[in-house]
Amino acid sequence: MVLFAAIVLYPLIGSLTTSLFQQSLVIPGRSFVGLDNFRHVLDDQFWPVLQNTLVFTVFSTACPFILGFALALALNTRLPGRAVLRGAFLFPWVIPGVVVSFAWLWIFNANYGLLNGVLVQLGLIDAPVSWLGDPTTAMLAVIVAKTWASFPWIMVMLLAGLQTVPATLHEAAAMDGAGTLRRFWHITLPHLRGIIGIVVLLEVIWNFQHFDMIYVLTGGGPAGATTTFAVAVYETAFKGFDLGRAGALGALWLLLLLVLVVGYVRLAEREEKR
Repeated sequence: MVLFAAIVLYPLIGSLTTSLFQQSLVIPGRSFVGLDNFRHVLDDQFWPVLQNTLVFTVFSTACPFILGFALALALNTRLPGRAVLRGAFLFPWVIPGVVVSFAWLWIFNANYGLLNGVLVQLGLIDAPVSWLGDPTTAMLAVIVAKTWASFPWIMVMLLAGLQTVPATLHEAAAMDGAGTLRRFWHITLPHLRGIIGIVVLLEVIWNFQHFDMIYVLTGGGPAGATTTFAVAVYETAFKGFDLGRAGALGALWLLLLLVLVVGYVRLAEREEKR
């Protein structure tokens, strides 16, 4: 409890208190302003940042889920070398996020990046594209990198769930004339409903507060196109030196995150009762 209070409660209470003051990181002292910081944040930063965060969260959850589920289904069959493939597919997951970010930073580089080189050689583009420097492609590039780093965990969780589906159910359904799609829809999906819900909710929570890959790849740019809540709070506090507004933005972020956390707890409790 002491450790929890020191690591979580004390910073949380300090941040919420700071949100009610005009306080700078470089100027001593502070003055009470009430809810002014919240009003300024809602008028200025909040809505664009919320939109970016939602876009990143939705697609950084959906894309790795689809890829991870497809690979889990493939690895659950009698695929040659599936034991080796299971280990190989875990590789992106065990690499630290910053290392993954620098690898994709090289892949997306406009001057000597691997992606531009391949696309030019294939004739799909005429000139190199600044993937991370263009507001229309920066978020897409970040989502691709995050998908590559996230799908192994989803694959492992769903593969574990698939291996608990009784084979006798599939055999009985096949004998009754049910095809592959019908067996998947009426047997596999209902059996995995609980684990799918938990996996998706955890991914949403993690992506909603993700920081390292976005910051290394784009720093929230260009022109704020990839600025999520995590990046905005960091930039406001440590580059804008405005601790009051950073605290207000963090408090609003916390309220939204609490909704997701409560949803996860409710779902977990429901699965335990089953």
